[in-house]
Amino acid sequence: MSFSARIRADFPILRRTVEGRPLVYFDNAATSQRPEAVVEMQQRLCREHNANIHRAVHTLSYEATEAYEAGRKAAQRFLNAASPDEIVMTSGATMSINLVANCLAWGGFIGRGDAILLTEAEHHSNIVPWQMVCQRTGAHLEVVPVDAGAEDNTGSVDMEAYRAALRRGVKMVAITHVSNILGAVNPVAEMVAEAHTLGIPVLIDGAQGIVHRRVDVRALDCDFYVFSGHKIYAPTGIGVLYGKREWLEKLPPFMGGGDMVGRVSFEGTTYADIPLKFEAGTANFVAGACLAPALEYASRVAANPQAAEHEKTLVAAMNRALASVDGIFMAAADAPDRVPLWSFTIEGVHPLDAAMLMDKMGVALRSGHMCAEPIVDRIGGGSMLRASLMPYNTVEEVEIFERALQRTVKILRK
Repeated sequence: MSFSARIRADFPILRRTVEGRPLVYFDNAATSQRPEAVVEMQQRLCREHNANIHRAVHTLSYEATEAYEAGRKAAQRFLNAASPDEIVMTSGATMSINLVANCLAWGGFIGRGDAILLTEAEHHSNIVPWQMVCQRTGAHLEVVPVDAGAEDNTGSVDMEAYRAALRRGVKMVAITHVSNILGAVNPVAEMVAEAHTLGIPVLIDGAQGIVHRRVDVRALDCDFYVFSGHKIYAPTGIGVLYGKREWLEKLPPFMGGGDMVGRVSFEGTTYADIPLKFEAGTANFVAGACLAPALEYASRVAANPQAAEHEKTLVAAMNRALASVDGIFMAAADAPDRVPLWSFTIEGVHPLDAAMLMDKMGVALRSGHMCAEPIVDRIGGGSMLRASLMPYNTVEEVEIFERALQRTVKILRK
């Protein structure tokens, strides 16, 4: 049995059909599918251990708490964080970034005249929270361009512009590990090192990077790293914020309420130790518990010696498939290091029309601005198609995609 066939056997949804055709699911950058181990954990928590965590001494609460904290420890191992205390459980990467942005602003770490540095290829979730901080504090954004266009199409960050921007009063760097449009892998270790020479902290949006690259936060030396569980086999509604202990201890909490307190009185409140200081309210403990089987599954797949070769094969096959279509523009076509994610436009074909027709042929794609409007406006005219693959995808599916895309273009260009 092939590598991808063994992986696919673990995903029940991949056996279904769409419009009478086998499902070809190429929208993994939005949400990945869940293996049987994660589905079983969800069901077991709901059937046998459904109780609030951290707050009671009865058996169900203890069992739910243990499962939830196992998810935190799995995230610590997966990122190679120094301690589970450096792992804050959130609702996703968006919440994680909002938490850091607001805590920095409320703690006085960002003020009038300061700059927050982003790249041009950021997701809305790594743009809007910082814009909101700027509106409240009088800070401003510095945006570093990326090489993506007709002449230079590597998807690379302009490192000269990055270094120059760092010296213009930057107090925070927030950058994507892998763009959800370009699929290009940013040199985040180098970018962190450059920022740290000037004492500037760095947050890395790892929503796409965590899926396709091994991440060691201690080796990267980043101050914060965030990701969403639903991109990497876990359910929706759970995410991770890694923060260095020294940062988490000095930042003020973002939200107030149950579970993040030490002692509460009307005269004042003390806060819990990290990471609970940042986890107000009832946690999504079922999804949190599911991080353990999801990340353990991801680790097993990545450790398989066939995994890297399979990804290379998929990338090569997809590049050939896209090149077979006349009038296509592929973002970051010349990327020196890319994950299996492609955004593209086709001359004379609207992305929405193409996505709808491809769905009729059983192929699930994403269309639109993919929550990264600035870069898509510049390189894609406001809308693109995106295909994103996971280890359970196959070369045979790429071939189905190629035939369906060629047929779609032929129909829509008439």
